[in-house]
Amino acid sequence: MKILLIGEYSRLHNSLKEGLIELGHEVTIVGTGDGFKDYPVDIKINSTISKYPFLKFISKVLIKTLGINISKLENYYKFKVILPKLKDYDVVQLINESVLKSYPNLEIRFLKRIKEQNDSLFLLSCGIDYTSIKYANDKKLRYSILTPHHKNNLQKEYQFVMHYLSKSHLKLHTFVFNAMNGVIASDVDYHIPLLGHPKYLGMSPNPINTDIIEYSPLVIKEKINIFHGINSSNTIKKGGTIIEEALKIIANKYPDKVSIKSTYDIPYDEYIKIYDDTHILMDQAYSYDQGYNALEAMAKGKVVFTGAEKEWLSHYNLREDTVAINALPDTNSIVQKLEWLILNPEKIMEISKNAREFIEREHHYVDSAKQYLSYWSN
Repeated sequence: MKILLIGEYSRLHNSLKEGLIELGHEVTIVGTGDGFKDYPVDIKINSTISKYPFLKFISKVLIKTLGINISKLENYYKFKVILPKLKDYDVVQLINESVLKSYPNLEIRFLKRIKEQNDSLFLLSCGIDYTSIKYANDKKLRYSILTPHHKNNLQKEYQFVMHYLSKSHLKLHTFVFNAMNGVIASDVDYHIPLLGHPKYLGMSPNPINTDIIEYSPLVIKEKINIFHGINSSNTIKKGGTIIEEALKIIANKYPDKVSIKSTYDIPYDEYIKIYDDTHILMDQAYSYDQGYNALEAMAKGKVVFTGAEKEWLSHYNLREDTVAINALPDTNSIVQKLEWLILNPEKIMEISKNAREFIEREHHYVDSAKQYLSYWSN
């Protein structure tokens, strides 16, 4: 089959592409590379505005004075230019219902053309979208990325997220769900809100290419190394401040036993190299399942503090804190679990091996590609 994957957030589409190619399919990824993360894509949409400080300044002025976001207009225009290349594919999959990060009416115009010139259209639910944000905003989960907003009314910090509930975005969401053949969830966090939807095809766990991610057995010499990679635009939504508070407590209590490293907004290639000597990786505290960075770290054999809730345990028939550490949005809970590992380093070795085995068993990129092909075909 000839397959077009539009957008890239976390290397998900790259790993899926690698699995599909192993199965003999032709795959093209088009996208921006997702800002500073700079994920590889086959057809890259480069932003001129983001490259030049003067243009960025003009863009901010226009947003404040006229409410016009020229970055959104640029996104649409550059995708529109390559539209003639994006045709005659058997399958097109969108990484998000707002795949261009443009104005909803322009996204609809773009997607109408995509629908007209290709055989089938599918949506991947792997990041914030109308369905997951509506479900979280209705407080149907014990906690979610919206919990800090619900507690403290963080209008500015959540402006981008809450836009997904706006009337203009709802129009785009409705168009996409009417136009698409089906929607696939990448993990439990997106699976739960979609249950019962007539176009929900099912969950296909994030594909991880374990052929290129080497497992390194952990060796603890003098100290236990803990790493926290921070994306400043998402840190509140991921419980970053809670994790930082816990790490400060641990650093003060066990200065001779731990070494803690934090980074901010580094490109993907640097990020995955910088934690090679890490034993414990701090990911996020407001999720039920693991995100992509967590899964790749688990494939390397790191002990990851992330979403590993009872719904996830039930789905994979696992026992708590044996494959990944369930990081609750509670400083004391995270401190207690870190202490447990620091005082019982043999558990770090045990969980490390379990994590790699789990990724190979449940997230292998070729098996995942087969699951996608099954959903697309049916």
